[in-house]
Amino acid sequence: MVEILRAGLYDSIQDLGRYGYQHFGVPISGAMDHYSAKLANAILGNTDHAAVLEFTLLGPKLKFHIDTAICITGMVSKPQINGESIENGRYALVKKDDVLSFGKKKLGCRGYLAVMGGFQTEQVMGSRSFYGSITNQQRLRTGDVLQVSNMPVKRNRSNTILKTPRSHFESDKLHVFKSVDFELLNHYQRNVLFNNKFTISKDSNRMAYQLEETLENNLNSIITAPVLPGTIQLTPSGQLMLLMRDGQTTGGYPRILQLSEMAINRLSQKNPDEKIQFKIVIL
Repeated sequence: MVEILRAGLYDSIQDLGRYGYQHFGVPISGAMDHYSAKLANAILGNTDHAAVLEFTLLGPKLKFHIDTAICITGMVSKPQINGESIENGRYALVKKDDVLSFGKKKLGCRGYLAVMGGFQTEQVMGSRSFYGSITNQQRLRTGDVLQVSNMPVKRNRSNTILKTPRSHFESDKLHVFKSVDFELLNHYQRNVLFNNKFTISKDSNRMAYQLEETLENNLNSIITAPVLPGTIQLTPSGQLMLLMRDGQTTGGYPRILQLSEMAINRLSQKNPDEKIQFKIVIL
């Protein structure tokens, strides 16, 4: 078991998401940064879909009640076991009664803690990902106890560190594809989209990222249609809404762009007031 001694700012259990239920209005959910979550699992030898603990801006303080192995990826925030520093991207052993804590955020926005065999929380519709109206919890709280696998721990693993490139956190370029309503945009609107930088709003979360700058909009609303994580919608007020992992499954605003999978991952590591720029991918 793993005990939450002190919850972080927004901690949840996530895997790669809940697929096949979007026609019922169930969001896909899952880790905001698939790249970092899968990297942590790969270092431990877990499957890609093994559940991880996702934390945002401020990491939790955890006590382990079992011998196991862990790996931390994503946000860089000086993790420590019993006060001794460990590095992101490295296989690390923990023993019963060890305490894991995190320092001040240095880089990125979301971090991932993987344990050997994955967190064994409730599985709903084929996924352990938290989502408020689907699972019993939306976030982890102080005092929660998480079940983990008791599979044998390999103690002779390599000390190799797999570091995430700094560009994953620092690059402001997000690759996008033209979406189904892109052709409704005029030349001026397209020029603004691809020749300006946009500022991430404080009103950004797991459902959607919003941008401070607006885009002049005289387009009509569309008949409600399917949307996906990464769909960029243009609202009547001219605001750009970038749907994320917990985003709705349908929408009535023009779908002008679609973020690439890696762009979603990188965007999830951006903090409010950071700048981004769209780069079109020509197929």
